[in-house]
Amino acid sequence: MTTIDGSEPRDDAEIRVLLVDDQDLLRSGIRIILESEPGIVVVGEARDGHGALERIRQVSPDVVCLDVQMPGMDGLTATRLITALEHPPAVLVLTTFDRDDYLFAALEGGASGFLLKNSTPEQLVDAVQIVARGDALLSPDVTRRVIERFAQRHRGVGASAEDQASDATGSAAASARTAAAARVAELTARERDVLGFVARGMSNAEIASELFLGEATVKTHVSKVLQKLGVRDRIQAVVFAYEHGIAVPRA
Repeated sequence: MTTIDGSEPRDDAEIRVLLVDDQDLLRSGIRIILESEPGIVVVGEARDGHGALERIRQVSPDVVCLDVQMPGMDGLTATRLITALEHPPAVLVLTTFDRDDYLFAALEGGASGFLLKNSTPEQLVDAVQIVARGDALLSPDVTRRVIERFAQRHRGVGASAEDQASDATGSAAASARTAAAARVAELTARERDVLGFVARGMSNAEIASELFLGEATVKTHVSKVLQKLGVRDRIQAVVFAYEHGIAVPRA
């Protein structure tokens, strides 16, 4: 059954997934894995970023599972365009390449998660469920690499020409710091504590144990932190914390 505009009818209890990969066999395998899980339905497929954008308009997915290397429009370009949509789905980047340049380009482009294709079926299902509910797939490994990147900047090692040029832009940089400081000032002491633990890659359950709070209370604190900082998810919160000195990489 389709609606009057030709799109698929929505069941809000289901997680609607769009698969984007130029390899037919991989798309078929991922579809089988995801649709074996109750509550997940694959509503469409595409072979590149152009097709992904078209299918998003047609089927309104909650999650887009997106390959990096594809002919036509690659996954990193598509991620930036998808997350710029008015009501964007969450983007889960899937790749066979464990490369930092792909990782950081995906995160900077607005991806909510980054998963290697050699992950287990259970990890794939978990990742889709995590990003579908508005959280970010922030694995300890991803967190470690984000921290290492900011530790290098903190020590002045390996800064790119773009980073150095950005640091040298006086008025614009000062304005950005002022705006960031104003957002940080809105955080309560408890919210700053929670943000610090998030920046260390801790889960809500781990933070709850550390602060002797209920997990639901921690989740509320995290939501408020994201709202006050004006960031979309935990990954962006980690980046914000290190960029603005709320968290400092350990030596």
